[in-house]
Amino acid sequence: MKIGIIGAGNIGGNLTRRLTALGHDVSVANSRGPHTLTGLARETGATPVPAAEAARGAQIVVVTVPVKAVPDLPSGLLDGAAEGVAVIDTGNYYPQQRDGRIAAIEDEGITESRWTERQIGHPVIKVFNGTYAQDILDRPRPAGDPDRMAVPVAGDDGAAKRAVRDLIDELGFDTVDAGGIDESWRQQPGTPVYGLRAGAEAVRQALAKASPERLPDFRA
Repeated sequence: MKIGIIGAGNIGGNLTRRLTALGHDVSVANSRGPHTLTGLARETGATPVPAAEAARGAQIVVVTVPVKAVPDLPSGLLDGAAEGVAVIDTGNYYPQQRDGRIAAIEDEGITESRWTERQIGHPVIKVFNGTYAQDILDRPRPAGDPDRMAVPVAGDDGAAKRAVRDLIDELGFDTVDAGGIDESWRQQPGTPVYGLRAGAEAVRQALAKASPERLPDFRA
């Protein structure tokens, strides 16, 4: 599968490592340019590209950049992507710690990923936002293993969600359907499932316990 990854930080870098190891054709981009990704390219076999080209031909695109950087992504980001491309959003809104105040999130009460959808003009599937980056390398398990971790997956596009869930299964994790993007507050920072290392049933219970009210640490 052709996969584009925009953002080569901890999550983006480790997804690049795992997905190339599984045999996928991965293009990776960051904000500083392809020349800064030569080490990751040598390590993994991924192709470093400008951000504007990361989605070219891709069936799945991973957007894993700070929320404050989403509006700065190239316009037409998904031009040239495969028909029906699924877009993964791993982002989290940290207003005090990193991103500053984003009015639409604070004043309208929309979810972080709904806001991201508006910026890029395409539906997203929210996943891996509460996953420790090192777990992507260290904790994959075969299907049926009692120690296999599960991650929540939220999104409105059923076909895209299925494609993403299949990819995550291939990566070595179970998934739990967390509803649509308007329900993705259940997995935002400060919720019971955020950072949870557990199986599917515990993830379902944590999602059910979530409150839509943001904790003070995650409000501007």
